[in-house]
Amino acid sequence: MVGSRRRGYVQSSGELVKLIIRRLQCKDCKRIHHELPNILVPYKRHEAASIEQAVQEVNPAVAADESTLYRWRSWFQVWAVYATRCLSALAHRYGFPVKESSNSTQSSLQQLGQWVGHVDKWLGQIVRPITNANLWVQTRSAFLSAPSPSTFMLALP
Repeated sequence: MVGSRRRGYVQSSGELVKLIIRRLQCKDCKRIHHELPNILVPYKRHEAASIEQAVQEVNPAVAADESTLYRWRSWFQVWAVYATRCLSALAHRYGFPVKESSNSTQSSLQQLGQWVGHVDKWLGQIVRPITNANLWVQTRSAFLSAPSPSTFMLALP
């Protein structure tokens, strides 16, 4: 352990909770990693249970406005396809039996349900192996913006 940092999140009731997250250094790659509990999703400010409710229910009982619920649902539609493929690749890598679904009419939620079943806290069970395998895709907007065309002009001889 090389230290800790504070991490806040919003519960479904709207209450802000502060955690102390351990910072760990990998012996192989020497990089610092943060130990994230199952109740959190990387780069999301609300707890995983709130996001689960939002993608499962039409009117979830979470303290979030409609635009946040819309963003969560939009993110989930794209992320669920990626998560399903990541879980399949990890299962093949480690020799776990894989049942490939031939039913393309299933929703993203149903496809992920084949991996973890229909249990509470399913999002944390899906996030953990993807994150631990270093397959989590960074989605913060600061990293998605393209440089301006003038940046390329300056680099030309």
